[in-house]
Amino acid sequence: MTSLGEQFGVSTGLAKRLASRGDLTGFLMALCQNIGADSYMLVAVLHDQNRSDIRIVASNWIYDAIQLVGHQAIAAIAQSSFAVPPGTRPQPITTRQAPALPGMLSGEEVRLLDVLGHGEIFALRLNVGRQRLFMLLSTAEPGELDPAELSRAQMRCCHALSQVPGLLAAAAQQDPLSDRERECLYWVSEGKTTDEVALILGVSSNTVNSYVAHAIQKFAASNRVMAVATAIRSGII
Repeated sequence: MTSLGEQFGVSTGLAKRLASRGDLTGFLMALCQNIGADSYMLVAVLHDQNRSDIRIVASNWIYDAIQLVGHQAIAAIAQSSFAVPPGTRPQPITTRQAPALPGMLSGEEVRLLDVLGHGEIFALRLNVGRQRLFMLLSTAEPGELDPAELSRAQMRCCHALSQVPGLLAAAAQQDPLSDRERECLYWVSEGKTTDEVALILGVSSNTVNSYVAHAIQKFAASNRVMAVATAIRSGII
Protein backbone atom coordinates (compact mmCIF):
# COMPACT_ATOMS: atom_id res chain seq x y z
CA MET A 1 0.00 0.00 0.00
CA THR A 2 1.40 3.40 -0.97
CA SER A 3 1.52 6.17 1.59
CA LEU A 4 -0.06 9.57 1.02
CA GLY A 5 3.42 11.00 0.56
CA GLU A 6 4.26 8.48 -2.15
CA GLN A 7 0.87 8.89 -3.83
CA PHE A 8 1.07 12.67 -4.04
CA GLY A 9 4.84 12.97 -4.48
CA VAL A 10 5.46 15.41 -1.63
CA SER A 11 8.59 13.59 -0.48
CA THR A 12 10.32 14.44 -3.76
CA GLY A 13 8.70 17.83 -4.20
CA LEU A 14 7.15 16.75 -7.52
CA ALA A 15 3.44 16.75 -6.74
CA LYS A 16 1.14 15.02 -9.19
CA ARG A 17 -1.16 17.23 -11.19
CA LEU A 18 -4.12 18.16 -9.02
CA ALA A 19 -7.34 17.61 -10.91
CA SER A 20 -9.99 18.03 -8.21
CA ARG A 21 -10.73 19.30 -4.72
CA GLY A 22 -10.22 15.72 -3.56
CA ASP A 23 -6.71 15.70 -5.03
CA LEU A 24 -5.98 19.00 -3.30
CA THR A 25 -7.11 17.61 0.06
CA GLY A 26 -5.02 14.50 -0.45
CA PHE A 27 -1.96 16.55 -1.33
CA LEU A 28 -2.29 18.76 1.76
CA MET A 29 -2.88 15.77 4.03
CA ALA A 30 0.25 14.14 2.64
CA LEU A 31 2.19 17.35 3.12
CA CYS A 32 1.19 17.46 6.80
CA GLN A 33 2.04 13.80 7.23
CA ASN A 34 5.45 14.36 5.68
CA ILE A 35 6.48 17.25 7.97
CA GLY A 36 4.62 16.22 11.13
CA ALA A 37 1.95 18.94 11.16
CA ASP A 38 -1.39 18.16 12.78
CA SER A 39 -3.53 20.65 10.86
CA TYR A 40 -3.58 22.68 7.67
CA MET A 41 -5.65 25.50 6.25
CA LEU A 42 -5.27 26.96 2.76
CA VAL A 43 -6.66 30.51 2.71
CA ALA A 44 -7.30 32.80 -0.25
CA VAL A 45 -7.57 36.56 0.22
CA LEU A 46 -10.04 38.17 -2.15
CA HIS A 47 -10.45 41.86 -2.92
CA ASP A 48 -13.23 43.94 -4.36
CA GLN A 49 -13.63 47.70 -4.60
CA ASN A 50 -14.71 48.15 -0.98
CA ARG A 51 -13.09 45.47 1.14
CA SER A 52 -10.97 42.36 1.34
CA ASP A 53 -12.28 38.99 2.44
CA ILE A 54 -10.94 35.50 2.93
CA ARG A 55 -12.06 32.15 1.61
CA ILE A 56 -10.99 28.88 3.18
CA VAL A 57 -10.05 26.83 0.13
CA ALA A 58 -9.15 23.63 2.00
CA SER A 59 -8.81 22.78 5.67
CA ASN A 60 -8.87 19.94 8.19
CA TRP A 61 -9.57 22.23 11.16
CA ILE A 62 -12.51 20.99 13.20
CA TYR A 63 -15.81 22.83 12.87
CA ASP A 64 -15.61 24.30 16.39
CA ALA A 65 -12.20 25.85 15.76
CA ILE A 66 -13.39 27.76 12.70
CA GLN A 67 -16.68 28.77 14.29
CA LEU A 68 -15.26 29.88 17.64
CA VAL A 69 -12.09 31.56 16.43
CA GLY A 70 -13.82 33.18 13.47
CA HIS A 71 -12.78 34.32 10.03
CA GLN A 72 -11.54 37.69 11.26
CA ALA A 73 -8.90 36.05 13.48
CA ILE A 74 -7.93 33.61 10.72
CA ALA A 75 -7.52 36.53 8.31
CA ALA A 76 -5.41 38.37 10.90
CA ILE A 77 -3.07 35.38 11.22
CA ALA A 78 -2.79 34.90 7.45
CA GLN A 79 -2.01 38.55 6.79
CA SER A 80 0.20 39.19 9.82
CA SER A 81 3.94 39.83 9.81
CA PHE A 82 4.35 36.17 10.80
CA ALA A 83 3.21 35.12 7.31
CA VAL A 84 6.53 34.82 5.51
CA PRO A 85 7.21 34.57 1.76
CA PRO A 86 9.19 31.69 0.24
CA GLY A 87 12.87 31.86 1.12
CA THR A 88 12.30 33.45 4.54
CA ARG A 89 12.69 31.43 7.74
CA PRO A 90 9.21 30.76 9.19
CA GLN A 91 8.48 32.17 12.63
CA PRO A 92 5.98 30.42 14.92
CA ILE A 93 2.87 31.91 16.47
CA THR A 94 2.87 30.15 19.84
CA THR A 95 -0.49 30.14 21.58
CA ARG A 96 0.49 27.85 24.47
CA GLN A 97 0.36 30.00 27.62
CA ALA A 98 0.71 33.12 25.47
CA PRO A 99 -0.94 36.47 26.22
CA ALA A 100 -2.88 38.39 23.63
CA LEU A 101 -1.02 39.24 20.44
CA PRO A 102 -1.76 42.96 19.94
CA GLY A 103 -3.02 43.85 16.50
CA MET A 104 -3.64 40.20 15.63
CA LEU A 105 -5.37 38.05 18.27
CA SER A 106 -7.11 38.75 21.54
CA GLY A 107 -6.28 36.76 24.66
CA GLU A 108 -9.51 34.78 24.26
CA GLU A 109 -8.69 33.90 20.65
CA VAL A 110 -5.18 32.80 21.64
CA ARG A 111 -6.55 30.56 24.39
CA LEU A 112 -9.18 29.09 22.07
CA LEU A 113 -6.58 28.19 19.47
CA ASP A 114 -4.49 26.40 22.08
CA VAL A 115 -7.45 24.51 23.53
CA LEU A 116 -8.62 23.50 20.04
CA GLY A 117 -5.28 21.91 19.13
CA HIS A 118 -3.30 24.78 17.62
CA GLY A 119 -0.59 25.34 20.21
CA GLU A 120 1.78 26.58 17.51
CA ILE A 121 0.92 27.95 14.09
CA PHE A 122 3.10 28.81 11.11
CA ALA A 123 1.72 31.10 8.39
CA LEU A 124 3.28 30.75 4.94
CA ARG A 125 2.68 32.96 1.93
CA LEU A 126 2.37 31.06 -1.33
CA ASN A 127 3.44 32.50 -4.68
CA VAL A 128 0.81 31.19 -7.07
CA GLY A 129 0.33 33.57 -9.99
CA ARG A 130 -1.72 36.59 -9.03
CA GLN A 131 -3.66 34.80 -6.33
CA ARG A 132 -3.01 35.72 -2.70
CA LEU A 133 -2.80 32.39 -0.90
CA PHE A 134 -1.64 31.54 2.60
CA MET A 135 -1.00 28.19 4.23
CA LEU A 136 -1.49 27.79 7.97
CA LEU A 137 0.25 24.73 9.42
CA SER A 138 -0.11 23.92 13.10
CA THR A 139 0.61 21.41 15.83
CA ALA A 140 -0.95 20.85 19.22
CA GLU A 141 2.45 20.99 20.93
CA PRO A 142 4.95 23.79 20.22
CA GLY A 143 8.39 22.94 18.87
CA GLU A 144 7.42 19.91 16.79
CA LEU A 145 7.95 21.44 13.35
CA ASP A 146 11.37 22.04 11.78
CA PRO A 147 11.52 25.51 10.14
CA ALA A 148 13.80 24.13 7.42
CA GLU A 149 11.24 21.43 6.58
CA LEU A 150 8.50 24.05 6.58
CA SER A 151 10.44 26.13 4.06
CA ARG A 152 10.78 23.11 1.78
CA ALA A 153 7.08 22.32 2.20
CA GLN A 154 6.28 25.92 1.29
CA MET A 155 8.19 25.59 -1.98
CA ARG A 156 6.45 22.27 -2.73
CA CYS A 157 3.08 23.98 -2.23
CA CYS A 158 4.00 26.84 -4.53
CA HIS A 159 5.15 24.40 -7.21
CA ALA A 160 2.13 22.12 -6.96
CA LEU A 161 -0.53 24.81 -6.69
CA SER A 162 0.90 26.88 -9.53
CA GLN A 163 -0.16 24.00 -11.81
CA VAL A 164 -3.84 24.46 -11.01
CA PRO A 165 -4.72 28.19 -10.86
CA GLY A 166 -8.17 27.48 -12.26
CA LEU A 167 -8.99 24.95 -9.56
CA LEU A 168 -7.86 27.31 -6.83
CA ALA A 169 -9.74 30.27 -8.26
CA ALA A 170 -12.93 28.23 -8.56
CA ALA A 171 -12.55 26.92 -5.02
CA ALA A 172 -11.88 30.37 -3.59
CA GLN A 173 -14.80 31.99 -5.42
CA GLN A 174 -17.21 29.13 -4.83
CA ASP A 175 -20.23 30.70 -3.17
CA PRO A 176 -23.55 29.34 -4.41
CA LEU A 177 -25.65 31.38 -1.96
CA SER A 178 -27.55 34.58 -2.56
CA ASP A 179 -26.93 37.50 -0.21
CA ARG A 180 -30.13 36.77 1.73
CA GLU A 181 -29.38 33.05 1.99
CA ARG A 182 -25.91 33.86 3.30
CA GLU A 183 -27.30 36.34 5.82
CA CYS A 184 -29.84 33.83 7.11
CA LEU A 185 -27.22 31.11 7.52
CA TYR A 186 -24.91 33.54 9.27
CA TRP A 187 -27.52 34.43 11.88
CA VAL A 188 -28.46 30.77 12.31
CA SER A 189 -24.77 30.06 12.97
CA GLU A 190 -24.90 32.76 15.66
CA GLY A 191 -27.65 30.80 17.46
CA LYS A 192 -30.60 32.94 16.36
CA THR A 193 -34.04 31.38 15.99
CA THR A 194 -36.07 31.71 12.80
CA ASP A 195 -38.24 34.41 14.38
CA GLU A 196 -35.17 36.33 15.56
CA VAL A 197 -33.58 36.18 12.10
CA ALA A 198 -36.86 37.39 10.58
CA LEU A 199 -36.89 40.36 12.97
CA ILE A 200 -33.23 41.21 12.21
CA LEU A 201 -33.72 41.09 8.44
CA GLY A 202 -37.21 42.61 8.38
CA VAL A 203 -38.86 39.67 6.62
CA SER A 204 -41.35 36.98 7.61
CA SER A 205 -40.42 33.74 9.34
CA ASN A 206 -41.66 31.83 6.30
CA THR A 207 -39.26 33.81 4.12
CA VAL A 208 -36.34 33.00 6.43
CA ASN A 209 -37.26 29.30 6.36
CA SER A 210 -37.41 29.47 2.56
CA TYR A 211 -33.94 31.04 2.31
CA VAL A 212 -32.49 28.48 4.71
CA ALA A 213 -34.17 25.63 2.81
CA HIS A 214 -32.64 26.90 -0.45
CA ALA A 215 -29.19 27.01 1.18
CA ILE A 216 -29.61 23.47 2.49
CA GLN A 217 -30.56 22.30 -1.00
CA LYS A 218 -27.62 24.08 -2.66
CA PHE A 219 -25.14 22.48 -0.24
CA ALA A 220 -26.82 19.05 -0.58
CA ALA A 221 -27.05 19.06 3.21
CA SER A 222 -29.58 17.09 5.23
CA ASN A 223 -30.37 19.90 7.67
CA ARG A 224 -29.49 23.48 8.61
CA VAL A 225 -26.70 22.42 10.97
CA MET A 226 -24.89 20.66 8.12
CA ALA A 227 -25.50 23.64 5.83
CA VAL A 228 -24.00 26.03 8.39
CA ALA A 229 -21.00 23.73 8.88
CA THR A 230 -20.41 23.54 5.11
CA ALA A 231 -20.69 27.31 4.73
CA ILE A 232 -18.20 27.92 7.54
CA ARG A 233 -15.68 25.37 6.25
CA SER A 234 -15.95 26.93 2.79
CA GLY A 235 -15.37 30.43 4.16
CA ILE A 236 -18.78 31.60 2.93
CA ILE A 237 -19.96 32.81 6.34
